[in-house]
Amino acid sequence: MNQKSGNRAVYWIIIIFIAAVLVGSYYASRPKTPTQVDISQIAKQVQDGQIDQVTVKDNQVTANVKGEGTEQAYKENGVGLNEYGITSDKVNIKVVDTSSSVAWSSIFLYTLLPLILIAAFFWWMLRSAQGQNMKAMSFGKSGARLSLGRKTTFNDVAGLLEPKQELREVVEFLKSPKKFRDLGAEIPRGVLLVGPPGTGKTLLAKAVAGEAGVPFFSISASEFVEMFVGVGASRVRDLFAKAKRSAPAIVFIDEMDAIGRQRGSGLGGSHDEREQTLNQILVEMDGFDTGDNVIVMAATNRPDVLDPALLRPGRFDRHITIDLPDRSEREQILKIHTRNKPIEKNVNLSRIAATTAGFSGADLKNLANEGAILAARAGRKTITQENMEEAIEKVMMGPERKSKKMSDHEKKITAIHESGHAVVSHILPNADPVHKISIVSRGMALGYTWNLPTEDRRLEAKDYFEDEIASLLAGRVAEEEFFGSNKITTGAQNDLKRATLLARKMVVEFGMSEKLGPQTYGHKEEMPFLGKELAEQRNYSENIAAVIDQEVSRFIDEGRKKAKKIIDTHKSIIEKLADELIKKETINEEDFLKYFKAKT
Repeated sequence: MNQKSGNRAVYWIIIIFIAAVLVGSYYASRPKTPTQVDISQIAKQVQDGQIDQVTVKDNQVTANVKGEGTEQAYKENGVGLNEYGITSDKVNIKVVDTSSSVAWSSIFLYTLLPLILIAAFFWWMLRSAQGQNMKAMSFGKSGARLSLGRKTTFNDVAGLLEPKQELREVVEFLKSPKKFRDLGAEIPRGVLLVGPPGTGKTLLAKAVAGEAGVPFFSISASEFVEMFVGVGASRVRDLFAKAKRSAPAIVFIDEMDAIGRQRGSGLGGSHDEREQTLNQILVEMDGFDTGDNVIVMAATNRPDVLDPALLRPGRFDRHITIDLPDRSEREQILKIHTRNKPIEKNVNLSRIAATTAGFSGADLKNLANEGAILAARAGRKTITQENMEEAIEKVMMGPERKSKKMSDHEKKITAIHESGHAVVSHILPNADPVHKISIVSRGMALGYTWNLPTEDRRLEAKDYFEDEIASLLAGRVAEEEFFGSNKITTGAQNDLKRATLLARKMVVEFGMSEKLGPQTYGHKEEMPFLGKELAEQRNYSENIAAVIDQEVSRFIDEGRKKAKKIIDTHKSIIEKLADELIKKETINEEDFLKYFKAKT
């Protein structure tokens, strides 16, 4: 039981005790209501022997009538009972001395109870003040979580061979620092893990702590900063003090860019709380006291906004880039995330890895989990290949929305649109192969054509981009060819946006325009503190801007012509494919290829 629960229990015990005493004293002291009679009647009943006892309290006479209860009368002041004929030889007479006898309930109600309530109030106030003092004392303490004896090791991290090799040196230093120091070597003070979200930066840090078997202090950078000045720096000092007492140890700061952004660019000038926190981290990492065995690890996906003082040798002097996994690494990651799941033997993880280009480790973990959820939803005991492939589509494009009904005309337009995408992608030599076509709504799309690359690409060629633009425009061109230019719909909105963006990148970023040559245009200026692109600085003239627009339009126009030529040539295939889509709603790769004897 924690302290807060214990305090509540004490409060309730006091309240219940006071209530019980009050109720008990009330019932104990509550007099029975007697029958009011004349004293002469009581005297007559005494003479007749009907009274057991008479109680006299001042001028009030109470008589216990045998078998009938009590009666009460009042005598005159100064007149004795003997004068009424009520004598002690006939009945037992009890006289109550009110001057010396006070009921215990009255003493409790009017004396002890107020004292108890006042004492309870002051006790509660004292406990509350102590609690507030404890909170105030702990306000500057870091909320870092300490982990000892972690079970995560490098075996739990698939792929990432080079990053793991770099980090093994950190593990070796933590295990046997004397071996390095005897050679005059100094281990890096800090290790910065850089990479896109979900690539395993935090997992790698946990694996280092598990391999080294040392205390692991983990905290998010945003937990340092508060609205009160100096709290962040105090928490940094407290964190490093704890780590030094537990040395050798690892301090892991996640999302380092939350406090590590370049100084002097903040909205609060050079004296805001975030910068004071950063200054304290810089001092702790490479100040006067650097003889401890504490290694700082941090993770970020925005290294470009970090302060240069953080990145210099002596602080984060080792930068490890963690990229998205390739095909073989994706297969290894899938094996790790499915090893504790009842997966069928015929599930081809290699094929799944091939169809998930661009997925991060977190995406693959989510994919395996979605596959298990889909299997459970279908009432299966094991996860099938079908569950995993459906999970891929769900992760990439969203869940199916079969309840979103389309009219027959909308189905026809969508089927023609997607068939145009598929046929043009299949015919073009540099476009990605078609994996599946569907007119079942997913996410915001009424239908989709799923193209899968045959291999992971690190470099993209100009002819690939040109074929990609033609494939994107093929849906819109197919609508024009089959329904007329006056009947085109908004279904190609996202395709047009992607095609235009790709064409502009070819011109201004990739230098693929023959007219403008190998040169980039436009400089994106950003504020490190705000961490977002605010504006694009035009470092070119209005004449160049007009040429850029012309070149973008030329790439779009060439792609449109290329798509139109293919659609005109294969119009019958598109129509048959659309009819089958309307009937089946989904066509896989094998059924699609039946429409082509060979790729032309």
